[in-house]
Parts: sequence; structure tokens; C-alpha cells
Amino acid sequence: MTQKTNAARLLDQMGIGYELREYEVDPEDLAAEAVAAKIGLPAGQLFKTLVAQGDRHSICMAVIPGDTELDLKTLAAASGDRKIHLVPVKDLQKLTGYIRGGVTALAAKRAYPVYADFSIERFDVISISAGVRGLQILLAPADYLRAAKATLGSIAMSKG
Repeated sequence: MTQKTNAARLLDQMGIGYELREYEVDPEDLAAEAVAAKIGLPAGQLFKTLVAQGDRHSICMAVIPGDTELDLKTLAAASGDRKIHLVPVKDLQKLTGYIRGGVTALAAKRAYPVYADFSIERFDVISISAGVRGLQILLAPADYLRAAKATLGSIAMSKG
């Protein structure tokens, strides 16, 4: 039996349906593409959550497809910051309660503003971290956006 995470409990409280999908964790490869392959989805359908810090509005979360990179300029514009950077991995747990490979915008330590790339709406189902390594939540994008109180924007760009 899969253990319920705080993110799953939040969805339960909101009456949102979802599926939990476990996968084997390779601490040497936490890349979204690797996780997507392990749960049988294209990397673009798995959304990773990145934590950023702006110069005006402090911490926010960015949710982008697993096969893309975060466009810091567009995230800064969306969040009302002039400049923004990703927070160091060592600060993730202190800020969110989650570790790298398990960060989710759902039920984080604090309710930070969440910005999701508009491409999230292309899918019937997306995958996000359940808040721990080795477990993903599959749910409808509209339900995720509502649960995360996310703002849509064009914040992802192709890798390379």
C-alpha cells in the first residue's frame, strides 16, 4: 500500500480525483525525463516544480514540462520581479519541506505563488511529484491548477 503524502491528503480534502504511481528512485538520476520513462509517460506530460527567488517578491514556484527549461525572464515578468534565480538545492527543504526530486506546489511548508506553463492545458492528465521521491500524482490539469492556485504563463522554453 502506497503511503499518502501531504499533497495527496490535500487533494482528498478538496475532493479531487488522482492516481498515485510509484517508481524506483535512482539518486544519481532525478531528471524529469528519467522519472517520466519509469512511469510510462512522455517527459512533456510530467511537470516538474522549480523554486525561484525574485528580487522584489521573494519565493515562487514554477511548474514546467519535464522536457523543457525554465525561462527566467518570463517568470520574472509573470511574478513582477526584475530578476529571478533558482534557489540552491540545499535551501529547498528549508523553504518547502520537500527535497530535490520530491518538490511539489501542493501542501508545501508555505503557500508560495505558483506559476504553471500554459502547455499544462494540452493534456487530459499530467504527472507531478507527490512530495517524495519515488511517487508521482496523476491528475487532470484543471484540478492541479485549482489545488495549487496556479497562474498560467509562458514560462518554459526548449532545452538547448
